[in-house]
Amino acid sequence: MYTQYSGSGNGYGMPWQIELTNKLRELWFEHVMWSRAFIMSAINDSKDLDAVTQRLLRNPADFAAFLRPIYGVQKAAVFEGLLRDHLLIAGAFVNATKAGDQQEAEKQKKKWYANADDIAAFLHEINPYWNEKVWKELLYDHLGMLEDEATAIMESQYEKSIDIFDQIQAEAMKMADYMAYGILKQTRL
Repeated sequence: MYTQYSGSGNGYGMPWQIELTNKLRELWFEHVMWSRAFIMSAINDSKDLDAVTQRLLRNPADFAAFLRPIYGVQKAAVFEGLLRDHLLIAGAFVNATKAGDQQEAEKQKKKWYANADDIAAFLHEINPYWNEKVWKELLYDHLGMLEDEATAIMESQYEKSIDIFDQIQAEAMKMADYMAYGILKQTRL
């Protein structure tokens, strides 16, 4: 069983448990920040869309690299795939919504929530301190807020989208802290 975070250290003598929590907060913040950048770029047909998309899609690999020493190569790869699917479905949802294709948008939305169910079930499967119901609630809140953010951006309600992003960021920190709590409880550290 994994017993110590193998992070690079912060050089300040900070306990590794705090480093673990900080790293998870960084990963979840990057997830929501690059998701927002993607939504903005996709909706506005920005020239940086390809670069932003590639950076966003690096997030699942960054999560997998973090989880690998704790849960092993196979489980980290499964999480990477689930999180990558989450992002790809989100992209398809945003593009369908932007195009006004309500049928495709609804199809992607259903896939998005089914993927959230899969993520919640998988996280509970690998860590008994991660409650599946709690993860579903966190992820469903996350998806609902992302949908609201994208809608606000499409409707040029930028101040509203920023307020929503503040909520998304706070929710991401909850997910990071819940993930850290589960790892620390499971490794009994």
